[in-house]
Amino acid sequence: MNNHPTRRENTMSRLMVSVSGVRGEIGRTLTPEIAAQFGSAFGTMLGAGATVVVGRDSRPSGPMIRSAVISGLLACGVRAIDLGLVTTPGAALMTGELKADGGVVITASHNPLPWNGIKFLRPTGLGLSVEAAARLKQIWESRDYAYVDPARCGTETTNDSTHATHVGKVLSIVDVKAIARRRFKVVLDSVNGAGGVGTAMLLKKLGCELIPMNAEPTGLFAHTPEPTEANLTDLCAEVARCGAAVGFAQDPDADRLALVDEHGTYIGEEYTLALCAAYVLGGRTGSAAANLSTSRMIDDIAARHGGTVFRTPVGEANVAGRMLEEGCIIGGEGNGGIIDPRVVPVRDSMAGMALVLAYLTATGRTLGELVGDIPRYAMIKAKFPCPADAAPKVAAAARKQYAGRKGAAFNDSDGLRIDLPSGWVHVRASNTEPIMRIIAEAPARDAAEALVEEVRQIAEPFVKG
Repeated sequence: MNNHPTRRENTMSRLMVSVSGVRGEIGRTLTPEIAAQFGSAFGTMLGAGATVVVGRDSRPSGPMIRSAVISGLLACGVRAIDLGLVTTPGAALMTGELKADGGVVITASHNPLPWNGIKFLRPTGLGLSVEAAARLKQIWESRDYAYVDPARCGTETTNDSTHATHVGKVLSIVDVKAIARRRFKVVLDSVNGAGGVGTAMLLKKLGCELIPMNAEPTGLFAHTPEPTEANLTDLCAEVARCGAAVGFAQDPDADRLALVDEHGTYIGEEYTLALCAAYVLGGRTGSAAANLSTSRMIDDIAARHGGTVFRTPVGEANVAGRMLEEGCIIGGEGNGGIIDPRVVPVRDSMAGMALVLAYLTATGRTLGELVGDIPRYAMIKAKFPCPADAAPKVAAAARKQYAGRKGAAFNDSDGLRIDLPSGWVHVRASNTEPIMRIIAEAPARDAAEALVEEVRQIAEPFVKG
């Protein structure tokens, strides 16, 4: 049986294999057989005798994919520790806490229900390096697995301490008593994902009056799981209805966080990093890191506090790696991903919530007032289906067209980012979906929309071709 994507699948439903791991549609491009193969490939790469922690989000296909991956690991003599249903940052944390040689998270993050995925972690909890991801893919493609004889098969154990361990680490970075004295009323939408249980533990320990929404981890998402404005109308209405101080929205694996203010207004994912950075950089001297698609709000905040922002290609591992290299004290991505290295060097919605509540506590102001202190920009995010080989052609054509623009500067470390006096635009292929993204930011919405439309027109003939 040929388990590689067909030509038809290469455009829309292909198996996505990248530095971010593996994603596909269950029963079509991601099957138990393929999951077992990737478990075998990871086990081969790490070697017999290695230890790997395995966690999953709440998708109904999760137990199936987890079992298949673990079977591949065991066949290569690897010891598997099943963490059960946990968040991605929780699994990353436990990879280090249990001194494992690697980790696996069964999740498709914000992708809709038909999808699932397999994310591979280093001992630190970070995603694989580009080199390691390429090595894993090569082993999978060659089917050259290092299976052991039956007497040396790996063993499987369980560990149920992830939520408590994660909550403890998050609590260690804030003044718990001060926050608890405020008795914040908080609405939490966990979209029936992995975040509901651990986050409820955290917010209760912070003295919050918790109003949960979609808390049961069924994996049957109550709304489209990406925490964007269009998908969070119920959360906004509930915050306004009950007079909460803040609304928090997670994605299914709880590594992303979106905010709603006290009026029920969607603040958005870009402000998550900006607000957390404002709090952290306001109290400690240091630098920050963010990817190329993240708002310039982080640059304004860092400049206000005498800090520096290091820009990286899109991808959690890229940002976290640069943070470790530069000793950054805060970082993340504009998709609501906060990285506080004191907890775990990956995106973590629970750390983000604690930092936002600490900021509200320290200032005595409302979330809406704190947002008003940050310079405002208009950001437009567009995406559309894209053949796998079109992205570099689009980037080359865009660079050629903008080369003559006055003040244009280019960064091609990840697709192409074009900085202009009037704003910036970033075009790149997604690592996790068969799409191309165009993101633009400018002081005014019409200017940002114009940048997106210009690049879309450049891309159109290559996408159709």
